[in-house]
Amino acid sequence: MSAASYDTVVIGAGPAGYTVAIALACAGCRTAIAGPPHDSGPGRDTRTTALLQASVQLLRNTGVWEGCREHAAPLRTIRIIDDTGGLLRAPEVVFKSREIGDEAFGYNIANTELVAALRARAEVLPNLDIIETQGAIAIEPADNDARITLAEGSALTARLVAGADGRRSLARQAAGIAARTWRYDQVALACNFSHTRPHDDTSLEFHRKSGPFTTVPLPGRTSSLVWVETPDEANRLLALCGADIADEIETRLQGCLGHISNVGPRAGFPLSGMSVTRTAAKRIALVGEAAHVIPPIGAQGLNLGFRDAAALAECAGAALAEDGDPGGANALAAYDKARHNDVASRIFAVDLLNRSLISGHPPLQAARGLGLHLLVGIPPLRKAFMRAGLAPRSGLPELMRRSAP
Repeated sequence: MSAASYDTVVIGAGPAGYTVAIALACAGCRTAIAGPPHDSGPGRDTRTTALLQASVQLLRNTGVWEGCREHAAPLRTIRIIDDTGGLLRAPEVVFKSREIGDEAFGYNIANTELVAALRARAEVLPNLDIIETQGAIAIEPADNDARITLAEGSALTARLVAGADGRRSLARQAAGIAARTWRYDQVALACNFSHTRPHDDTSLEFHRKSGPFTTVPLPGRTSSLVWVETPDEANRLLALCGADIADEIETRLQGCLGHISNVGPRAGFPLSGMSVTRTAAKRIALVGEAAHVIPPIGAQGLNLGFRDAAALAECAGAALAEDGDPGGANALAAYDKARHNDVASRIFAVDLLNRSLISGHPPLQAARGLGLHLLVGIPPLRKAFMRAGLAPRSGLPELMRRSAP
């Protein structure tokens, strides 16, 4: 059976998959994205994503942001509140985007709205084909290209396969890339809710012994919530009726957002982590949760995936222009080098912060408290922390820079 041929094929049609497909197409690669419709699963995605400014710039430069703007709320202030109940209580820390000269740290948007905007843009790009499929069942890399067999029996070939197919990635297996995984005894609850007090474009992050309890603004007097709990407590909360879960949220917010109502559908996500030995091999490059998994702390997860997408598009586009092979050894080595330090440092930092909350060891708790004290008392350190964690500017791929076309 003959196979349709492309420069690049993206496996996976979630936010990271669509983003890398659009970025590759904008870099000049004839691209296909293959995966099931994002809303075809048994339940609606209740999560939102706080897109940091570099990610927003990527969406601007690829023509996606106009479809997101009206559904997104700016994130201008972050308040971190110690609610661990320990003897060594850390001070409240407030980060304001204006301290580092930015209008906002980023924008929060529902994942369903983000994917809808990405798909709408993908549908009009002339060198990007959307292939709806139940999934890839085989990926066979060879010297000059890779062959992808779809569940329906058809096949595609590409010189570069971008694996955006999640933590159980078939692409990662086909590339022979080893992964290290670990689990946390935690579950993250995600939902949206209404409140009577304005959020003032502020994210509230309560540090609790079970994990962070974080609200992020949405348009109007609504916010999204990521609530990390022990598995037993998470199951109890998921079983509550709407009024009872609203009371629980209101209690934990300590009055910050007033009366809570209209709690939307809730879903629980067991927390885990994953890292890989390399991000590319055998004409396959890994993107998003195929390459890294971290707890939902500090808006790092999908933003890491967006940086993957922009970096892969830059490496593939440069290779296509130089030697015509976006999946060759040089392009894959450049991508792996571009992503290694960023991904490794974020995995380390998020894992350390999460473990410092749930650990009963006083030295680790004291170190976390001391770190927050230093951020409060030393403004230059606070600004450096914000630039590194929330508004990185150095080393960004071209599509994430304001000067990009």
